[in-house]
Amino acid sequence: MSGATDYDVEAVRADFPILTTRVGNYPLAYLDSANTSQKPQVVIDAVADHYAHHNANVARAMHKLGLEATQAYEGGRERIARFIGAERPEEVIALSNASEGLNLCAYTLGSRLKPGDEVVVSVMEHHSNLVPWQLACQRTGATLRWFDITDEGRLDLEKAEREGLINEHTKVVSIALASNVLGTVNPVTAIAAQAHAVGAVMVVDASQAVPQMPVDVSTLGADLVAFTGHKMVGPTGIGILWGHYDLLADLPPFLGGGEMIEIVRMDHSTYAEPPHRFEAGTPPIAQMVGLAKAADYLDGVGMAAIAAHERDIADYALAGLSGLKGLRILGPTEAVDRTGTISFTIEGVHPHDAMSLMDSHGVAVRGGHHCARPLHERLGIQASLRASAYLYTTRGEIDALVDAVEYARDFFTGRTLTGAGAGRSHS
Repeated sequence: MSGATDYDVEAVRADFPILTTRVGNYPLAYLDSANTSQKPQVVIDAVADHYAHHNANVARAMHKLGLEATQAYEGGRERIARFIGAERPEEVIALSNASEGLNLCAYTLGSRLKPGDEVVVSVMEHHSNLVPWQLACQRTGATLRWFDITDEGRLDLEKAEREGLINEHTKVVSIALASNVLGTVNPVTAIAAQAHAVGAVMVVDASQAVPQMPVDVSTLGADLVAFTGHKMVGPTGIGILWGHYDLLADLPPFLGGGEMIEIVRMDHSTYAEPPHRFEAGTPPIAQMVGLAKAADYLDGVGMAAIAAHERDIADYALAGLSGLKGLRILGPTEAVDRTGTISFTIEGVHPHDAMSLMDSHGVAVRGGHHCARPLHERLGIQASLRASAYLYTTRGEIDALVDAVEYARDFFTGRTLTGAGAGRSHS
């Protein structure tokens, strides 16, 4: 199987200092990027330079450093707006993470809900795109409904249509663009059209998509889109919520505090226009600087090229893992409409045990329910292993993954350690 010839993964890897790490006698094979991505040196340097030379609070201080910090922060907002195709930077809200963005959506849109209204999610949602909507429905008496999945791990659109899942009672539809467990890329543009046809608001959790593929909010069909910085080679501590400006201007504040106000009196307050209405307190300034540099870096590599590389790696990994006995792959088994995130179980082996043994061989994966317990229950399992590739993942690392999985299977099930599964070193 030939790989993409126009993508220099070794040149990309050279930009990430942590990828030279060794685990005992093994080079690190970092396959946990769906959890958090590693950072290129240019992002690390940008954050360090801000703290070393430009550190001050934004908007409040009119001295030299305050002006520099404000320009850097608002410049970062403009850069992220360009990265996702936003019409104007005021549509980009900087928060602490994507979870805060989704909570903001549930709280503000939830203020409009009443008994008889319905909110639609899916069984494959991350808890961050499920629990806030549960809370909103509990507060208001609205009803929570959800898409089921097919045996292949895709949204069961036919079942949803038969059941009239999206109907005249639907007020909000909130769906992940890509599953953090199954890797499935969902048809959110088509679903958004259904939502808008009944007057519902379309919310999209794009945390597992914006880092991996080109995402243009001007054509996606969503009204609100949340994603996080730390999965797109940016810093931790920053998430982005994009929304159509007119919708944002119509929503109430989520958190109260400094900078989100217009006028404050003892008996009432008025509020700033978006995006500042939703950015109470000191915002993630250095993180925005780093995120802007991350956007520069990703665009420099090319989002289409990153997506193609990830599809190639996913295809290679699916082929390698599918050949192992006792392995069950969750979700699509072909690299079509899916990311490089692959979850699986090993018959007779607990994911935590396998994860620990694989780590001793330098292979970093995640074991657990991946903040998607209802999905695991739907699949009839308690937990799974997850290997997630990104722009710096190599086929050699996938070979190491397959070896480590086979080794863990044999170790814990008592099978004879032979062949590739005997735990050979990878380089």
